[in-house]
Amino acid sequence: MAEGAASVAEVETAFQKFAVHGDTKATGKEMNCKNFAKLCKDCRVIDGKNVTTTDVDIVFSKVKAKSARVITFEQFNQALTELAPKRFKGKSKEEALQQLYGLIAGKEPANVGVTKVAKAAAVDRLTDTTKYTGAHKERFDDSGKGKGKAGREDIPDSSGYVASYKGSGTYDSKVNEA
Repeated sequence: MAEGAASVAEVETAFQKFAVHGDTKATGKEMNCKNFAKLCKDCRVIDGKNVTTTDVDIVFSKVKAKSARVITFEQFNQALTELAPKRFKGKSKEEALQQLYGLIAGKEPANVGVTKVAKAAAVDRLTDTTKYTGAHKERFDDSGKGKGKAGREDIPDSSGYVASYKGSGTYDSKVNEA
């Protein structure tokens, strides 16, 4: 049973990692339904045949308190005890629970591949700044890097004696013309 105790500690670590995933205010002691479903999906507790997302939601609702929206680690263990025989049919409850612990132990929430960057010729063509013309061309420097605010608006030169005088430095040329 010493191996089972170590396994429970690893499962508790995984529980804490999934409990804080996506929630800046979470402490890691309680898990909401969304994170419980993510744990089940990422750890392959949900297999699509024996255990589905609906089964996970039903078990979560069953183990949580009536008015609560979250479960503690003890309630999480109770939920796993209910899911284990469904996931591993034909095995004893203890054996199925140990295999379920094996799936969850040491896992973390997966962020990789959640949002994929589109790589298509059309996107490359549309974002190629060398092909821009007119006013849009002014927004980028020679290397294709954006100029920021300087490329989007005319920033007035307020270096003259009068604050918003637009013709600073033109006085001498106007006097010489007259």
